[in-house]
Order: sequence, then C-alpha cells, then structure tokens
Amino acid sequence: MRESIQRKKNRLRIKRKRRVRGKIRGCESRPRVSVFKSNRHFYAQAIDDDKGHTLAYADGAKMGLKANKEDVKKVAQALAEQLKEKGIETIVFDRNGYLYHGVVASFADALRENGIKF
Repeated sequence: MRESIQRKKNRLRIKRKRRVRGKIRGCESRPRVSVFKSNRHFYAQAIDDDKGHTLAYADGAKMGLKANKEDVKKVAQALAEQLKEKGIETIVFDRNGYLYHGVVASFADALRENGIKF
C-alpha cells in the first residue's frame, strides 16, 4: 500500500532531524536554538541539552504572527531579546530537519541582525 505524500515528507524530515541532532549539542553558555514550523505558525526555543531545560522561547502563534519571512523576523527579534536578557550571545542553530532556505534562513538572518552569533 502506498504511503501518503505528507507522511513521507514527515518521515524524511525526521530522518534528517536525527542525523543533524547527532552532531550538535547545546549547553547553558551556548544553547541550541531549535525551530519548528507548521503551515500557519513558527516557533523557536533555546535549549540547554545538559540539563534538558528551555532557556528562552518565542511563539509566533501567541504573538499573532504567521509563518512567512516578514513575521519570522519579529519572532527572531523576540527570541534575541530574551537571550540577551540572560546574557547569551552565541548559540548553536538547529534547523530541526528543515531545509535551510525560505522561512528558516530568514529566521537565522534575523537572529544575526539582532546580535546573536552562530
């Protein structure tokens, strides 16, 4: 029986995600910023993998923003402000299996513009 197209896309994304996550790790001084995007919203969080805690997060749905390039820049600005309040200027970027173009690349560029290095 044939697998649906969306299930295949999700399966391949999870495969890419596991491959990337095996190579990167965040700590308290240099957390891992993981992104998640749906068709409607965009989410990001900074994670300390040593303790398993979320240090900062930005929720595009709660901010009333959509998952497009312009709104993702506002999500990045909100996350960058929270990171700076905690004294974090350097991160490890986890694209979470998504390809680095479009919305994900726009988010990463906006983080760099707001003074976060990676």
